[in-house]
Amino acid sequence: MSTNRLKARLEDRIRLTGPISVADYMTTCLADPEDGYYTTSPEPFGRDGDFITAPEVSQMFGELIGGWVVATWIAMGAPSPVRLVELGPGRGTLMADILRTARLRPAFMDAVAVHLVEVSPKLRHRQGETLGGVAGALKSAPQWHDHLSAVPEGPTILIANEFFDALPIRQFVKTAKGWCERVVGLDAAGHLAFGVSSVALAEGLVPASARAAAVGAILEVSPASAAITAEIGTRIAAQRGAALLIDYGYLRSGEGDTLQALSRHAFADPLAEPGKADLTAHVDFEALARAGMQAGADAMAPLTQGEFLLRLGLLERAGQLGAGKDAATQERLRGEVERLAAPDQMGELFKVLALATPGLVPPGFERRGK
Repeated sequence: MSTNRLKARLEDRIRLTGPISVADYMTTCLADPEDGYYTTSPEPFGRDGDFITAPEVSQMFGELIGGWVVATWIAMGAPSPVRLVELGPGRGTLMADILRTARLRPAFMDAVAVHLVEVSPKLRHRQGETLGGVAGALKSAPQWHDHLSAVPEGPTILIANEFFDALPIRQFVKTAKGWCERVVGLDAAGHLAFGVSSVALAEGLVPASARAAAVGAILEVSPASAAITAEIGTRIAAQRGAALLIDYGYLRSGEGDTLQALSRHAFADPLAEPGKADLTAHVDFEALARAGMQAGADAMAPLTQGEFLLRLGLLERAGQLGAGKDAATQERLRGEVERLAAPDQMGELFKVLALATPGLVPPGFERRGK
């Protein structure tokens, strides 16, 4: 039986310095430079990897997002240049489909500069390969950055699809003395196990919906998500633009344990094989909207992915692609529509939030109620 080096290192670390937060555990498992999931996994994305994202399900997803990007640019007054930014671009499939659609508007292609925020050298290389066929239509080559702050200033359209779910979360457990932080420590046999520390969450940070929670309930907060969303909000409020945030999650802040591990398209024990499985948590869209608004941006009323794609013309696009095609092609397209938009598949679980410069309402959205 092979030894999990990262697991052994984590156990040694905890023996020496004590339990670590769930956020520290997630960060180490995903980003450790020697044994982290995203630095060692040969192919996390797609049918041959551990999970599949919407751009890999169907070209229609990226095409519709591409149409949204161009329409948003027009609504902004067609600024030139405009930064098209993607956070966590995966294999580059979404950006490739966006640009393939955007080529139908040459003026946009003349104005746009593509910026990809990606820390993994391996994924940067894969993204470059994927974009090779469409990057030639750009006035300048795509640029890669480790952080959003490195993207040059200017009008911006930002896309983040399944980015926030991989950001670290802190978990708190309701105890008799309040919400105390959940940690990863060692059990009696010296193996990784969850525990509870004495570090309490300030009462003012507890969502109103969770204040009456029963003992044993779990509350999740993501300071990293809030910080990045605030950075996005500050940028688009000051420099004009919009951001489209798509992920699986919930619309209202509340309690619940959503930490999960995925390996080969199946759920796994988050503590069993550190660095060998993807770790994610559901995204709190109310918290994202709040962070963006506090930074000066407007937050639109959030939508489910199904409603958003239907508003953008998913059924019409499927009809165009299927017109005159054989029965097998039409059945495949129907299956892709179901996967993307059906309530019992990605349609309800995934949510869509738009942030925008005050006064700008991106296509497909309405202003958020006060």
